[in-house]
Amino acid sequence: MTKNNADHRLRDRRATASLSALLAAHAISQTGNVVTAFAVPFYVLGLGGSGFDVGIAAFFATVPVVVGGALGGVVVDRVGHRRASIVADLVSGAAVLAIPVLALTVGLPFWSLLLLVFAGGLLDTPGQTARRVMLPKLTARAGVRLEQSVGLLDGSERFAKLIGASIAGLLVASVGPIAALFVNAATFAVSALLTWTFVAAVPALLDQPETGNDADPPHASYWSDLAEGFRFVIRDPLMRLIVGLVLFTNLLDAARGSTLMPLYANDRLDGAAALGLLVAVMGGCALVGNIAFGFVAHRVPRRITLAVCFALAGGPSSAAFAVGAPLPVLVAMTALSGLAAGAINPILGTVELERVPEHMRGRVFGLINAGAWAGVPFGALLGGIAADTIGLPLAFGIIAVVYTLATLSPLTGGSWTHMERRPDKTATIDGSNAR
Repeated sequence: MTKNNADHRLRDRRATASLSALLAAHAISQTGNVVTAFAVPFYVLGLGGSGFDVGIAAFFATVPVVVGGALGGVVVDRVGHRRASIVADLVSGAAVLAIPVLALTVGLPFWSLLLLVFAGGLLDTPGQTARRVMLPKLTARAGVRLEQSVGLLDGSERFAKLIGASIAGLLVASVGPIAALFVNAATFAVSALLTWTFVAAVPALLDQPETGNDADPPHASYWSDLAEGFRFVIRDPLMRLIVGLVLFTNLLDAARGSTLMPLYANDRLDGAAALGLLVAVMGGCALVGNIAFGFVAHRVPRRITLAVCFALAGGPSSAAFAVGAPLPVLVAMTALSGLAAGAINPILGTVELERVPEHMRGRVFGLINAGAWAGVPFGALLGGIAADTIGLPLAFGIIAVVYTLATLSPLTGGSWTHMERRPDKTATIDGSNAR
């Protein structure tokens, strides 16, 4: 074996290790977010808080996702993607750690809790964006197809949510929400350590000079860069369609998952146990579909696959609730929805990575995430209004029809045709073709 071949294989192994570390860091960081989502409401209730107080805390935990996504993307591009990922985890961990420390020492007024919950979530979306932007270069050197690596990143997030809920429930039940938040803060530290230790070698692996910053130097003001990203999203016809569709479906998903399904489970099934079963089936099947799709994504047409899988992800299961199907049928339809949903994010994520210039990915992805999440708080509210006014069956029925029609829109053609892969431009995504 020649020295060049040996060096090449060593660099490939290091790139594969870096990609694996990035996926692991993402999963661990997302697990921490799930623990926070469980521990904070129970802490509020333990203090004698009302349902309104829990709702306010949930609002302060959700809004930062939109704000951080919209405003934090420029920072990701400016400070460097690896550095942004590390800082996001450290800041989130520090904010979470402050909650139990203050509660056990000087006390934690409710307004202080809200501020810390907001601060802890403010950099979550920028951190996720930074890890996502690092994917193409690591993917190219590791010899992994971009669709597969995007699927693995999304799969790691789904896996974190799947096991995070169980871990959080056990922690809160066994040691209480305060101790659970100590464990949660440690997950962010581990995620930052993984990124700092293993992903730091990315520039060297790709034959790029080590500048200490993997982003282009800033050449304009913060607001100019933010406006540039906003103009890109507005002017790109496919990006507009993607943001609009995902915003609308997230609104319907929030209405269904946050309000209608809990009400249905309470009124017509076995309560929380049945709801937990459905959520677990959805999450587990989505994870399986996500990973499996990554291995065949490069062989299927993106637009048709996206439309069919998107429709299956929301239509049949909502229709089953609308007609009052028994629990076994609901489980089967939910499993189908989960398997289909596993293909959605790998397709959309790959298309976005291909279309957005590297130096703008942080700000553009942040804006896309903010737009996609903008309808979530309103969806839960609309779901409650629909349940009280038109009833659960009709509400689910409307969602089934509207969801199906909206998600089949890519089949109409137009700008949706731009999402198909273009072989002549594949190499420009990250400088080389993955095997």
